[in-house]
Amino acid sequence: MANEVFPIKSKRDYNKFIKALKPGRDRWLAQLGTAFGLRISDLLLLKIGELRGQKSITLQEKKRKKKRVITFSPSVLKIVSQLKGDDDDYIFASRKGGKPITRVQAYRILSDAAKEAGIYEKIGSIGTHSLRKTFGYRLYENGVDITRIMSMLNHSSERETLKYIGITADEISEAYESIEV
Repeated sequence: MANEVFPIKSKRDYNKFIKALKPGRDRWLAQLGTAFGLRISDLLLLKIGELRGQKSITLQEKKRKKKRVITFSPSVLKIVSQLKGDDDDYIFASRKGGKPITRVQAYRILSDAAKEAGIYEKIGSIGTHSLRKTFGYRLYENGVDITRIMSMLNHSSERETLKYIGITADEISEAYESIEV
């Protein structure tokens, strides 16, 4: 698991990946992980009651102790409306009950789905951190300013953020070359 993981840049590949996941918990893991951009340690601890009936969530990240407010998109609200269970239940509950799945289980779920979808060989290693990187890449692709993405990911430089989300020097050059004056 120490290998570098990559964002899923192609929307087509992302959709194949999502369809390869079991509906419910496993699929929500990828969808909410991509929508929220949280580290897996924060994502796995989310409980149903923190999302149910809400339009946003405020939490403190475990790693950096930074407070984050995440507003739900329409697709997240649709997922939230499908959540079943008690407010104290983990969204990503272990089948043994009472606890969330582990980071290793989450990694295995995502990696297996990437292989089943046929994108593992094309993209490279897909793991839990791929969701966070895909979140950053989607923001960049949608025209969100890199400084804002940098802040959302709690990075210290734009260069670090560009590398993290998989933007290469070639892609930056292509963007410059596309400008007509």
